[in-house]
This record gives sequence, structure tokens and C-alpha cells, in this order.
Amino acid sequence: MDTPEKKRFAELANRAWSNGSYVFTSFLDLNQLSLFHAALPSLPRVPYRLFGGAEGCERKMLRFGDEALCGYDMPFPITCLRMAPLNKKFADKLTHRDFLGSLMALGMEREMLGDIIVKEDCAYLFCHERIADYICRNLTQVKHTTIFCEVSTAPPEGDLFRTEKRVVQLSSERLDALIAHVFKMSRGDAQTLFPMGKIFVDGKLCESPGYTPKEGQIISVRGFGRMRYAGVESLSKKGKCNTAVEIYI
Repeated sequence: MDTPEKKRFAELANRAWSNGSYVFTSFLDLNQLSLFHAALPSLPRVPYRLFGGAEGCERKMLRFGDEALCGYDMPFPITCLRMAPLNKKFADKLTHRDFLGSLMALGMEREMLGDIIVKEDCAYLFCHERIADYICRNLTQVKHTTIFCEVSTAPPEGDLFRTEKRVVQLSSERLDALIAHVFKMSRGDAQTLFPMGKIFVDGKLCESPGYTPKEGQIISVRGFGRMRYAGVESLSKKGKCNTAVEIYI
């Protein structure tokens, strides 16, 4: 059965193919990305790419078209903004929620905003290039802190997403067991997250607690965090898997 989302993706793919031009979506969240992956087998065979502004972003734009189809290259319409306090000494401890709340108070639509990465005393925002100048001119306060906002021409991509390696011991590589150990919950609690639609693997909804992740896959657990699966490093004397993950912090 065709859903509105599937029809929309098909419409965009057909437009790119018919006109020989690039077509972009706004930023897609995990649910929308999962719907795209589910619809992909039935879409026109048009080249596509997903990108959020930097490697590791969770919210991404979808682009139909490539240089072979269109005859030219076109970058994603994404701008990176740096937001920082004017006076660090008197600044609040600002969180992702604080920055997002202030942006939404400006009348921003969430689909125009990508990831917000808070790093120590500043934050980086990926947004649609159409609204970058408006945000720079109007976002002057977050919580009780006066801030300035500027275009970051060279975002510190290598530092944006820090991970912390952790090794957990599992009887098997089942995803429910991995989630339970990493996020310190019971196996039963981990299993309840699957039918609730809270588990995504590489942007695709995962409903199988017994799924075996592959090395390099990004596992997102809504409400708990994200991790990159690094695989089994060794076996214990009792035959258990010493499994490595890199947790986004």
C-alpha cells in the first residue's frame, strides 16, 4: 500500500529523473529515514545520497541525482553555524534542549534544522542554507545567556562527534542483549523497545530483538543514545563474546 511518504519520495525521484536535475528534501528524522529505506525497492532507480552536514549526523537530507545524471555537481544546501556565549564567565550551562528551544521560538520549522552538537562552551547547528542568515541575525539569547551566532566555514568535523569505547561481555551478538548491557537495563526492558519503534540501525527501523548487528553499523536507541558497533574482539574462557562498541557522548 502506498503511503503519503512513499508517494512523496517517488515524486521527487521522478522529478530528478525527468528533468535531469538535483532534488533535495528537508532534513529527515529517523522515522522518515526508515520510511525512505522501506520505500526504496519500489522507487525509480535514481541515484541518491543521504547527508546531514558532517559524518555522524543523525538528521539527514536526501538528494536525488548525481553528476552522471545531471551533468554537474551540486552540494547539499546545508550551512553549519557556530553558537557561543558572548561572555563565557556568566554563561549558563547550555544543553541541546536549550538551543533547540530558542531556535523553535524564532519560528523555525524542525525540518529546516539538522543536528545540534553541544561542545563544552559552544554548539554547532546544521541548518538549511536559506535560514542561516536569519538565525545569525536573530538568535541572540539562549536561556539567560547572551550568545553570538556565526557561519562556521570549517566545522571541526573530526571533533564534532566524540565516542567512548566500551567492551561488554555477551552470550551472543543479539541486538537486545547488546542494548541491555550498554544502556544498563534488563533484557526484557530492551526487548520492549523494539515494538515501540525506538530501535534504528543505520537509519532503518529494527523490530527484531534477535538481529545481529554488522561491524560499523550505527545503532540508535530513542531516549537513550547512539553507538557504533565495532564487533567481537575476543572470546572469554567461558565462550562469551567480548563485544566492542563506540558510544556517542
